[in-house]
Amino acid sequence: MTVPSIAEAHRAFASGAASPVEMARGALERIGRLEPRLHAFVTVTAERAMADARASEARWSVGAPLGPLDGVPIAHKDIYETAGIGTTGHSRLLQDHVPERDATVVRQWRAAGTVMLGKLATHEFAFGGPSFDLPWPPARNPWDTAHFTAGSSSGTAAAIASGMILGGTGSDTGGSIRGPAALCGLAGIKPTYGLCSRAGVLPLAFSLDTTGPMAWTVEDCALLLDAMAGPDFADPASARGRAPVGYAAAVGNGVRGLRIGVTRDWVGEQHPVSAAAMEALEGAVATFRGLGAVVEDVVLPPMADFAACGFVIMICEAYALHEPWLRTRRGEYGELFRDRVSLAGVISGADYLQAQRKRRELCAAVAGVMRGCDLLLTGAASGEAPAIDAVPKWSSFERPGFTMPFNVTGQPALSVCAGYGVGGLPVAIQLVGRPFEDAVVLAAGHAYETGHPWRQRRPDLVG
Repeated sequence: MTVPSIAEAHRAFASGAASPVEMARGALERIGRLEPRLHAFVTVTAERAMADARASEARWSVGAPLGPLDGVPIAHKDIYETAGIGTTGHSRLLQDHVPERDATVVRQWRAAGTVMLGKLATHEFAFGGPSFDLPWPPARNPWDTAHFTAGSSSGTAAAIASGMILGGTGSDTGGSIRGPAALCGLAGIKPTYGLCSRAGVLPLAFSLDTTGPMAWTVEDCALLLDAMAGPDFADPASARGRAPVGYAAAVGNGVRGLRIGVTRDWVGEQHPVSAAAMEALEGAVATFRGLGAVVEDVVLPPMADFAACGFVIMICEAYALHEPWLRTRRGEYGELFRDRVSLAGVISGADYLQAQRKRRELCAAVAGVMRGCDLLLTGAASGEAPAIDAVPKWSSFERPGFTMPFNVTGQPALSVCAGYGVGGLPVAIQLVGRPFEDAVVLAAGHAYETGHPWRQRRPDLVG
C-alpha cells in the first residue's frame, strides 16, 4: 500500500477508499518488516493502535469523525508521558517508568482521533546520542541505514520517512525537530516558544524546550499543529491570551509580497555546507522570487554567538535537572549524555547569567533585522547525513549549527526537504518567522514544497 500523507489519508477515509483499521494494519505490517533495521520504536502498542483504529472507523461509519486527524497513525517521542505505557527517555534510569497520566499533547492528539502505534526512539533524555551503550539501539536513517538521523527526535524522523507512521511528536531544544527532519527528508516545525504545551514531557532545558510536530509534508505539520497549539496552565511557559490560529487553513496563503531575508554569510562563510545544500539554498531563493516574494540578503549576529549562548544555557539547565542522579546513579547514564552534561559542573552561575544576558542582546538584534522582513531563509543542516558511527562526541564544539539560533530567540522555524545529494541522501532549507507567526512560516514552506517533486520520493526500503 502506498504511504499517504495525513491530508491524503483524511480524504481517503472520507471517500471510503481506505479505512482506519486497514491503515493501522498496514502500518503495523510495515513496522514488523522495517523496525529490525531502523530501530525507530522503543515500544510498539499494537493492541492500543487497533482499538483506536476500530473506534475511529466506527465514527467514520456514522459520518461523525472528530476532524482531519481521525484515524491517522501516529506515535510519540519517548519523552512524552503516556498513561499506562512506559516512557523511558531512552535511558536506563527510566526503563521501568510507567506514567499515570498522558502529557497534554498526547491527550490533545488522542481527542483528535489519532491512532497511537507506540513510543519512539530518541537520544538519551533528548540530548545524548547516537549512543550505543543504552538498552535500545539508536534509530537509523531510512535513506541509508548506515547513516545518522540527527537528534534527538530520531525515531520520529525514521518512522515517518519510512512510512511506519504518518506523523509524530518531536521536541526541540537546540534543533531536535529540525535536524532529524532535514537529514531524513521530511518536514518539521519548532513552533514559537510557548505555543504548544510541554506539560508531561521530560524536560531538558526549561528556557529552550519546545514541543512540535513532524510529518511528511508541511501541510501535515499544520494539521498536527492545529491539534496541539494553545495555552495550558500546566506549563508555566505557555503563552496565554492569544486567539487560535488555523494553521492548516493558512498553508495556501503563499508568499506573494512577503519579504524574505537570506543569511548568505551564515551558509558557507561561517558554516561550510555541501554542494547539494548550497544548491538547495540558491534554488529556494529562485523559487521564492518566482512565487512573488522579495528576497534580499540580511546580516545577523555571528552563528558562534548563538551557539555559545545556547549551549551554555542548555547544559546548565540540564545539569540542574540531572545533578542528583549524576551524583548517585552516574554509571547508569550513557557515556555521551553523562559527559556532555557534566561539562556544566565547571560552569559558574555568573557564566550562566552572562549567557542569558547575551541571549537578550541576540534576540534584540534579530528582532531588529526582522522589522525589515517577514521571514528568514537559511540552511537547516550542513548537508547530507553523516555515517552513524562517525558522529563526534563533541560535535557541538566543531562548528555552530543553523538551528540553535532560533531556540535562543524562541522564533518559529521550519525544516523543509529541498532535494537530494550524495548517495541520494536528503538536504533541507530552514524558514524562520517572527514570534507567533507560525502560520506565515508554514504557508511559505508549503508554497516551496508544492513547487518541487521531493514529496513523490520515498526511501527504497519502503517498497
